Amino acid sequence: MSYLLLHLKREFGFLLRQKYLVVLLLCTFTVSAFAVLSGLSEVSQQRQTIERLKSADLTERLNVQSQQTDAGMLAYYTFHLTYSSPSNLAFAALGDRDIYPWKHRINLLALEGQIYESDAQNAELAQAGKIDFAFVLSALAPLIVILLFHDLFASERTSGRYDLLVTTVRSYFALWGARIAVRFILLLACLMLPFFAGAYVAGSSIYDVFLIAVMCVAYLVFWTALSILMGKQANSAPRVASALMGIWVLVAFIIPILGDLAINKTVHSPKGGEIVFTQREAVNDAWDLPKQTTMDAFVANHPEWKDNVDMQSEFEWKWYYAFQQVGDEKAAALSHAYRDAARKKYQLAGVVSWFSPPLLLQRSLTRKAKTDAIAASRYEYQIRGFHKCLREFYYPWLFIKGDMTKAALNNMPSFSKTILNEKDKPEVIGVQLKENLSVN
Repeated sequence: MSYLLLHLKREFGFLLRQKYLVVLLLCTFTVSAFAVLSGLSEVSQQRQTIERLKSADLTERLNVQSQQTDAGMLAYYTFHLTYSSPSNLAFAALGDRDIYPWKHRINLLALEGQIYESDAQNAELAQAGKIDFAFVLSALAPLIVILLFHDLFASERTSGRYDLLVTTVRSYFALWGARIAVRFILLLACLMLPFFAGAYVAGSSIYDVFLIAVMCVAYLVFWTALSILMGKQANSAPRVASALMGIWVLVAFIIPILGDLAINKTVHSPKGGEIVFTQREAVNDAWDLPKQTTMDAFVANHPEWKDNVDMQSEFEWKWYYAFQQVGDEKAAALSHAYRDAARKKYQLAGVVSWFSPPLLLQRSLTRKAKTDAIAASRYEYQIRGFHKCLREFYYPWLFIKGDMTKAALNNMPSFSKTILNEKDKPEVIGVQLKENLSVN
């Protein structure tokens, strides 16, 4: 043990005398810490936004309920906040939370327009993305590994010390093993210590942190081994660095970009605007159609209300919300195609990721942090389920009971309770759910 520590101590001292390596490791620690702090700040802002909106949402809803008693007016003016709270690991891998919306306010009107008319962030800023720990680890860490290990052997050959070192050391580990171990351990510490601190602040579970640490170590071992193998017999450090950086550019950028282009060419999907247009057109046309036509279309998918669709006046709320639902149903085919295309794209991107270790690691981290396309689809599924609960709550009052009582308002669905009640439902992407493909 003392023999091992002796060589590690020697190599540690040797590394400290190489100022460029010290600066490189300090920069690595700084970038990792910045990424973790940025992630914690972003997650904190999102949670604060959700809490602020929840408070405002409750206040507004109580205000509407105090002014309205008619069920149709209540359904029209009462909005409900839906949200997807970031997980305790989201700080490390923000994933697609800057692309897909994580909050919506919905009411009983047609849902498709409310979903696809999102309040997503500025498109250019979303395209640029954010620097989080997953990006630093998957995209930047390989470059740091290359800078640390590409000249491990070539520099000694260039200086003429290689043969002397090989003949004088007692074992392989006494020189190369200790040097590799010291550099790898210091790099790992510079990358992971900020993550561990961030995980503690965020309240992440030890199990999740351990799994991410294992993935990170395996990823760094891969790049370290590749750098050592390519540089072991080389005499020119610049050539080794150029070859390694070429591989890095290939797997970190070229393969993901080409894969994304190929997927978009292969999988065709309707636009969200097309879904909104189809739904809005159906809703607007309903004003000029015979009311019986609308009610017949509504009853076709909701036969339980067939005995309560007769109208006694020119305008009734049940007709109004019936054609809102019919509008959603007319856009259902496009909506299903859009979600099915998203599922196929995600699955094909998983195939591409096996040829791109950085992309594979990013997908693994965002899946663990629940910030990927699966999580976004899951949130949309929750919104659709909640909208269905709202319809089940309002329809009896709209079609049969008339004005809503104050006591009935206590039974109004709550989004937070709805998502708690469906915790055991399977994921939307990866499993073709009948619930997800059915009309709300």
